[in-house]
Amino acid sequence: MVGATWTEAPYPVLVVDRHGGIVEINASARAVLPGAASGDRLCEHVPAWLAGAHQRISGEPRDGSAAPLSGPINGRHYEAHPTAADAGQVVWWLVDDTDRRLAETALSDARTRTEILSDVSSTLLSTLNVSRCMEVAASLAAEHLADAAVLVAPPQGRRYPLTYANRGGTAGQVMRQVDVAGVPGLAEALQGFPPVPARWIDPADLPDWVVPDGFAGPVGSVIVAPLPGHGVPAGALVLLRSSVEQCFTDGEEVFARLFAARAGAALSAARLYGEQATVTATLMRELLPPRLSSVHGVDYAGGYRAAKDHERVGGDFYDVHPGSDPSQDTFVVLGDVAGKGLDAAVLTGKIRNTLHALLPLTDDHQRVLNLLNGALLTSHHTRFATLVLASVRRRGTRALARLTSAGHLPPLIVRADGTVEEAATHGSLVGALPAVTAHTVETTLAPGETCFLYTDGITEARGGPLGDEFFGEHRLQRALSECAGLPAEAVVERVQMLASQWIGGGRHDDMAAVAVSVPRTGPLTVLNGTGARSSRRNT
Repeated sequence: MVGATWTEAPYPVLVVDRHGGIVEINASARAVLPGAASGDRLCEHVPAWLAGAHQRISGEPRDGSAAPLSGPINGRHYEAHPTAADAGQVVWWLVDDTDRRLAETALSDARTRTEILSDVSSTLLSTLNVSRCMEVAASLAAEHLADAAVLVAPPQGRRYPLTYANRGGTAGQVMRQVDVAGVPGLAEALQGFPPVPARWIDPADLPDWVVPDGFAGPVGSVIVAPLPGHGVPAGALVLLRSSVEQCFTDGEEVFARLFAARAGAALSAARLYGEQATVTATLMRELLPPRLSSVHGVDYAGGYRAAKDHERVGGDFYDVHPGSDPSQDTFVVLGDVAGKGLDAAVLTGKIRNTLHALLPLTDDHQRVLNLLNGALLTSHHTRFATLVLASVRRRGTRALARLTSAGHLPPLIVRADGTVEEAATHGSLVGALPAVTAHTVETTLAPGETCFLYTDGITEARGGPLGDEFFGEHRLQRALSECAGLPAEAVVERVQMLASQWIGGGRHDDMAAVAVSVPRTGPLTVLNGTGARSSRRNT
């Protein structure tokens, strides 16, 4: 017989003979099994898992190192540890491990939810497209939180962007004019107010538009969670669980709010990025060089390449302002702002806007430069710029061009016979000194001749066999001499191609070029292996 000390053990203890009869039972065991008493059959008072275990091991108790048996008894969970006693009896020690199991389950759930939130954040933040982010948020909510999810975005006019997702399905988006007041707590959630508890929402009162197509069965439980954003609400999330599933618990509601907070942050980031991208694109359109074409019988072409291939704007720029009619000059400007990147582009935009305002005064290049210089000196910018101005007007078969350089490389004139001349214009920087000094020259362009304006990004492009040699003015002039008689666009493309080949994959500054050409009128023939017009000169 087992010693009497077991009767005072804090654990429930039963002594059971080999035939399944209860021999002894202590006070703790009676509290767990209130009807059990000595002489009763064990199977009459304990669950089948424990009675069956006794039958299997009766007479051959388990080794103490074996894992304990376990199972529920009257709503609690116990581990059952058998110990061999005299006469083939077994002493069953019952250890209540309900609280430990609950703690382990809670810890496991917390870890799982933490992993889910981490994955959700990574997935949501991997896209900055608002529409895609809404689809991902709804799909993840349906997968991890409910049977279906509906993401309601802030209204656009009278309609709401709605994103529906069923578990295991793909998300879909629609724009609808709906009454959000028909869903308890939804109107408040869209304004950023705290959520309404799920137990306060009657699923039977939900309007039809809330339930996505393909939802299995009637709605049995609902959660409405706000999507907090950066300063303004990002929308609301409606979670639906069918009537055959367990209702949302308090812990699941808390988890849903945490999920909604991550989704709201991601949506706000995507919307902010979208707004900034729209603003940037709008401003970029104003900063990008214009597309050039023929104006009043004179051809204009331009080319631009920023210092970094991923940038679209920089410190080099050009503009062509057509005259109102053939009797008026077309005003051409090409410039180079000190520096590169966005800061230089901002000043570039200011210079272009200022020159646009000064168009009525472009008959006097010196005056235009002085007014622009004053505007730059009074601004907060500390950068300076170099400019070359050209006023071009067609006169008969030729074009008259007035050229003025302000600290810039002088234009190159490509004659019809391939001769390249440097315009004798010079001047001081703009935005650096109290006044600008500049010398204006005039030149005439015959049919097939070109005036080429360019920035030092072309001549100072480093490359060649060793990657450290300037492209240089002599290579530029040689390239231009080979372009005699070509259209303006072909001249620019040829120079850009040669400069790019010279640079290869190396670094370079901003490069800009403008070609002003008088088109030839005769038929194109082949002369000495090169394209040329008819030998008859137009005068």
